[in-house]
This record gives sequence, C-alpha cells and structure tokens, in this order.
Amino acid sequence: MRAIRNFFNQIKGYPSAIVGLCIIAFMVCLSIYAVIRIPYREAVRLWKGGENVWIENPRNARPAWFNLFYQEKQPLTMVMKTTENPELKTVTDLGNGISAQDIVFEFDYQYDGFPAELSLFFTSTFTTARPNVEITWITPDGREILMQNLTIRASESYRISQDTRLPRRLNGAHPEKGLFADPANPDKVLKGTYRLVVGCLTFEPGSNIEATFILYGKLHGFAGTDHLRRDIGVALLWGAPVALSVGLVVAVGTSLSTMCLAACAVWFGGWIDWIIRRLNQIVMIIPLLPILIMIGLFYSRSIIVMMGVTALLGIFGSGILTYRSMFLQTKTAGYIEAARAYGAGSFRIIFRYLIPKVVPVLIPGFVTQVPSYVFLEATLAVLGLGDKDLPTWGKLLNDAYSEGALLTGHFYWVVEPAVLLILTGFGFAMVGFALDRIFNPRLRGL
Repeated sequence: MRAIRNFFNQIKGYPSAIVGLCIIAFMVCLSIYAVIRIPYREAVRLWKGGENVWIENPRNARPAWFNLFYQEKQPLTMVMKTTENPELKTVTDLGNGISAQDIVFEFDYQYDGFPAELSLFFTSTFTTARPNVEITWITPDGREILMQNLTIRASESYRISQDTRLPRRLNGAHPEKGLFADPANPDKVLKGTYRLVVGCLTFEPGSNIEATFILYGKLHGFAGTDHLRRDIGVALLWGAPVALSVGLVVAVGTSLSTMCLAACAVWFGGWIDWIIRRLNQIVMIIPLLPILIMIGLFYSRSIIVMMGVTALLGIFGSGILTYRSMFLQTKTAGYIEAARAYGAGSFRIIFRYLIPKVVPVLIPGFVTQVPSYVFLEATLAVLGLGDKDLPTWGKLLNDAYSEGALLTGHFYWVVEPAVLLILTGFGFAMVGFALDRIFNPRLRGL
C-alpha cells in the first residue's frame, strides 16, 4: 500500500499524466457504457441490419447538437406510428364488411429549415380485397393538397419525396419543400400545425391498416448518420472498447512475452539464445503492414486473426534486444550469484529475480505501445481490411473516404472518429512519458 501511495504521489507531480489518466478513464467509461447500452449482437445488428433497421434515420444527417450553433434551426426527425399511438386512428363501420379508417398525423413544425425527406409506410391485413387509401396534406393556413390515391398491398411504402407527380400541384417545387413553403415567400417555411390525413377504406371484415409517417430531419442523434442511414454514434461508442481491448491486450501480451523470451535467452544461452536471436533477425526484416494486408486479402479479416499475427510478430521484434541487454547486466549481479549458490532453480531465478528487476522499464513501454496498436487496427480498417462485423473508428473513416465525406460537406463523419483516435493516443502517450520519468532515475530531473 505504501508503494502504491508513493506512486500516486509521484504521478501528482506530472500534470500531463493527470490529463492522460482522465482521458483514459473517459475512454474506459465510454467502453463500459457502450457494452452495457448496446450489447455486441445489437451493435452488429444496428450496423449491418440493412434498410429495415435504418429506415427511420435520415440520410447523411448532421449531429443534432449542431442546432446550438445554427441561427436558423434545422429540423429533427419525427416518427409517428399508429401501432404506438392508437388514438391517431378512428374506425367507422359502414356495414356489409366495409369500414372507414381515418388516420390523422398532426404535428407542430417550428423549424426554419425544410425537412430532408417525407415517407409513409403501410401494413395491412386482408384476404382478397386490397384496401384503398387517400392521402391529403393540410397546411397551417388551411390549404388542402391531395397527394395520392393508392390501393395498398400487405406492405406498402409511399415515398412522398420521390413522387414525380406531386410537384405539379406544388408549382414545380420538390415535395419536402413545396409542402412546407410559405405561399407569400416560397423560400421560407410556413410554421405551424400540419396534418397528414390518410383516409382508408377496407372491404372485408377484420381488414385493418396500420401506418407510419416519418419526417426525416437534417439533424439526427449525437453523432449524425451516414449515406446508408446508419447511426454513426453506434460505431463511435463501440470503437472505444474495440480500440482499448486491441491496444491493451496486444501491448501487454507482446511486452510480457518478449520479456520472458529475452530472460530465457540470456539465462539459458546456447541453442535457445541462438534460435530466439535468429527469429528476431527474421522478424525485424519482415514488413508488418504488407503481411497483414496479405492475410486480410487471402485468409481472414477477423480482428482476432489480425491482432494475433501482430502480437506474434511483435514478440520477436526489436524489443527483445532491449530486454536482452538489460538481462545481460542483471545476470551478473551479486544477488543472482547468491540465489544460484543456495540452489535456486533456473525458472525461480528468471521469474523471481531477473524479470522483476526489469518490470519498472516494462510499464512505461507497454503504455506507450497501446496507441500504436490502436492506430494499426484503424489503419487496417481504413484500407478496407477491418473486421467485417465490428463497427469501429477506422471503418467510419474508410466509409467516409469511400463516399467523399469531406468533398460533400459531411466533415463530422471524419472529424468525430479522428478526434477519438487522437485523444486515445494522446492520453496513453502522456501517461507513458510520465511513467518513464518516474521509473527511469536518469530522466527524473528533466
């Protein structure tokens, strides 16, 4: 306990380390929240689920908090469903199995910008006679615009924004603009209460219609959406546990394995030392990134496979020479000779006397290695070699690059994952440099 207390007292002397620890703590909390809030299977479903999962999200929408900086407030997405709000629908029995079902979607629109899209989705139950619907738009000033007459199937969608006949009734304006425009100033929104009235006729007993009206906003969620309507927040949240787990597991595993191999090579010498040094020389001339690209192209893009190969090659990397030089000096220390004199076994000397002497040097080393593995995983994803299932920061950057996000003005798509990557690397780097000064006496005065 005293050693831990002394360690934290030393850490307090480095403001950069405090900032770094706060960043790491934030990333850990973000990772825990992501795993609890969106379990793995749900995250994969939300990211790869297809249009049925993303249909309620707007396409290429900026984060909702952008409205804090806009003088003209932009609309958020509105979703209204008769399944969730039965009061939206009234049913009148007309006799002979015929019934009138009137659905009224009423909402108050107080935004300065026009919506991005408008859509209606129907589900109906019937045996042979398909229901008929008449869709009418009523503006705050009382104007009624007949939009469409449809005979609907069991599942039907009416994309209002894609109706090519509707602009004729709106003086040539696109539906999402013409339906909301002020007649006195077509470039301005007419604010007030709008109603979308769906008059339904069913021709069989037990026939029923449910409807969903979606007004797609130009802003959505805390992170925005991409070109496939996916919520970028899912990838931002799940990128944290992926990045930390990859960085910590590979860095710790590689560092400990390298240290153990170096200790064994120095202590046993002979053919063991020769094999380890030859493997080290071979690995040092092998380019890591091209090897990972080949594995991703011809074998597997699984993050476990990729990071496993990275760890395996990292074990025999240049770090083994650094630890070997340290162990060569430690091997000749007096307490090692004393341990050998009273009959201590080789493994006891290695794990009880040799390795503990070098551990203080190991801690700053593996802390500063974490960002390199985090960026390596992101690099592979940016190159299109990331895990096909996991939503990660690198995959966001890859998608943004593929869709020309910066060229089309969707800068948030690039900035958000890039900031988190930089923040993660910055946090571990500051803590690592502070630990290096604490554990390395030669640097304490610098």
